[in-house]
Amino acid sequence: MSATEAPGGVTFLGVRHHSPACARLVAATVARLRPAYVLVEGPADLNGRMDELLLDHELPIAVFTAHRDGTRRYASWSPFCAYSPEWVALTAGREAGAQLRFIDLPAWHPALSDRANRYADADQRYAEAVRRLCATLAVDNVDALWDHLFEIGPDDGLAERLDTYFDVLRGESAAGEDDTAREAYMARWVRAARRRAAGRPVLVVTGGFHRPALVRLTAGPDGTGPDSGGPEEDDWPEVPAPASGAVAGSYLVPYSFRRLDAFVGYQSGMPSPAYYQRVWEDGPSRAAEALTEAVAARLRTRRQPVSTADLIAARSMAGGLARLRGHAHPGRVDVLDGLVSALVTDALDQPLPWATRGTLAPGAHPVVVEMVAALSGDRVGRLHPDTPLPPLVHDVDAELERHRIDGHATVELDLTDADDLARSRLLHRLRLLDVPGHTRESGPRVGADALLTERWSPAPSADRLARVIEAGGYGPTVLDAVTARIEERVTLIGADVDALATTLFDTALAGLPEHSARTLTAIARAAGGVTDLRALGRALAVALALWRHDRLLGSAGTAPLGALIIAAVRRALWLVEGVRAAAAPADPGRLTALVAVRDAVRHAGPALGLDPADALAVAGRVAADAAAPPDLRGAALGLAWSLGDVPDAARAVRAVAAPDTLGDWLGGLFALAREEVASGDAALLTVVDELLASMGAHDFLVALPALRQAFGWFPPRERAAVARHVQALHGGDAPPGDLLRLDADPLLVAAARAVEERVDAVLTREGLWEGDGT
Repeated sequence: MSATEAPGGVTFLGVRHHSPACARLVAATVARLRPAYVLVEGPADLNGRMDELLLDHELPIAVFTAHRDGTRRYASWSPFCAYSPEWVALTAGREAGAQLRFIDLPAWHPALSDRANRYADADQRYAEAVRRLCATLAVDNVDALWDHLFEIGPDDGLAERLDTYFDVLRGESAAGEDDTAREAYMARWVRAARRRAAGRPVLVVTGGFHRPALVRLTAGPDGTGPDSGGPEEDDWPEVPAPASGAVAGSYLVPYSFRRLDAFVGYQSGMPSPAYYQRVWEDGPSRAAEALTEAVAARLRTRRQPVSTADLIAARSMAGGLARLRGHAHPGRVDVLDGLVSALVTDALDQPLPWATRGTLAPGAHPVVVEMVAALSGDRVGRLHPDTPLPPLVHDVDAELERHRIDGHATVELDLTDADDLARSRLLHRLRLLDVPGHTRESGPRVGADALLTERWSPAPSADRLARVIEAGGYGPTVLDAVTARIEERVTLIGADVDALATTLFDTALAGLPEHSARTLTAIARAAGGVTDLRALGRALAVALALWRHDRLLGSAGTAPLGALIIAAVRRALWLVEGVRAAAAPADPGRLTALVAVRDAVRHAGPALGLDPADALAVAGRVAADAAAPPDLRGAALGLAWSLGDVPDAARAVRAVAAPDTLGDWLGGLFALAREEVASGDAALLTVVDELLASMGAHDFLVALPALRQAFGWFPPRERAAVARHVQALHGGDAPPGDLLRLDADPLLVAAARAVEERVDAVLTREGLWEGDGT
């Protein structure tokens, strides 16, 4: 059945979301039919707010829906731009005097639980049919196929072509339970409108995938359809309500072309929104010209050379490709391929994004990146001032005003001051809600010395209002919203102690003691089964920082943190003894974990009853274990040293003097006992110097990368102390700072030395040099 009037006066238009061609067809159909009802695929719970939706907004905008109950939180968007067929159906229908209705289930309904964007393409459901069509017509993907069939072709016969296209696709695809539920619900609206219209036209605009099913479900002579179970009342279908205890709501949000663009990775119906906006406004021929001009202007702004000859070549190539591909006008892909041919002279390492319908991959050619950006556009929508906003928007503004944060100035905070601490907590709460406005440049961080100051710099964002509205799905106030956000985060994290530790620190910074306690409980439950020493070490570092620094976070010495520290130390020491990989390279993560163990025993041990003897016993066994990795053996020796058990480090280093183990062993030692080494163990540094001096060029090259990593544990002042000791051994008198700064890369110097030794060996073998230095 084509998209002409069906029996009973119902016309079904199956469309592709965000298609200018479909939007033109919808506008023309409304003008021709002057329907009594225009029914649109969209959230039925928004029908009472149609006036709000159709205020004089600047598009693009979206309907944002959030749902939260005891088991899940769900968020989705229904975006509209000027060329969205659904938007045109609403605006043109209102101008024609039609009654407007959304007829789909609410966005929070379980039938849409897998769709973050209601108007995303459904091509995964008919991927095989699309693949065969693309192969038959020699196009790369569904976007190029769509342009070839509809966007750059004539409007004559467009409705029939669309019907045939979607009938073919749907005919090979079985609808799942979710689609079946949605289509049954939409069919009830169609049947009700058909009876209410009493013979006057009814227009139904839905995604093309749903059209064949809706035609079938409403095909009976009285509009009941074969599966409806008989005539229905004229009442509109009941709109489902959230379950008891659930919180659900929808708000309009400003949207942007960038968020609408498939090249950015968002679920959307069409890529390149700025290009299709021009198609909608000016037609495909002028859009192709404008696309070339936009790409050239963008490249020139970024100091990429684009000459007039380049543009002529690009347009000529695009025109030739269009004729070759049977296009009346150059399409999007024709223009892009022509631009690449004219402007990219070197080889491309990856497929062009418009050939694969994927996001831009890292390492994409700079010209290609700018081309995609030009097609995407930078348009950002704006809501009409009369648009109702969720309570969180007003609460955020009120809180920022109350704390004297205006969004334009850098915020310098003294965290020992009560007012500044309150301002810091507000900014951290907004950060946890992903609300832009400020970026933290400095402040307390896990594993670092306690800072009592904080600096936040302004970070304006065009998406700020949208992000605040979206965060409003968590609650009406900043405190309510961030509380719900943390609850969700802890639930989703599960037993990941590393992520839980980060959350624990975040909740402390945000001043959420109740949720800090809940997160702490979750970490304690997970700690007993942790097998990742690195993750456990990071959790221990967070817990120790919170336990020690009372003035900042108000959590010093608390019993739950103390219990976690004890459990984490014992678990970490147990895990250390289980590491067996004698040839494994150094692992900074596990070294950092042992640093956290050391600090816990040092700073919290006396108060928490952590016996240093337990750590020393483990350290002694690991240090002597030939099956343990070299860095862990060195770290174990360093742990014992840092806890007061002074070893014979000079003797120990000789046992690991091989080029492939020396640097890693020293890295472990320095990570745990760098202060002890730098404060004057001359014997150890002397032995290391002797070992390095005895190495040949090849062995030194093998050892050098790990050695550089090992000495990187020393801060500049301690590194200078090591340099002074080495200088004294060799009788030098240069300032120590000069020894720490080289004009050339040390690896390059060492490689050059190796080459010189090989040359000397060849010359000696051939009798051309006797090795006397002359």
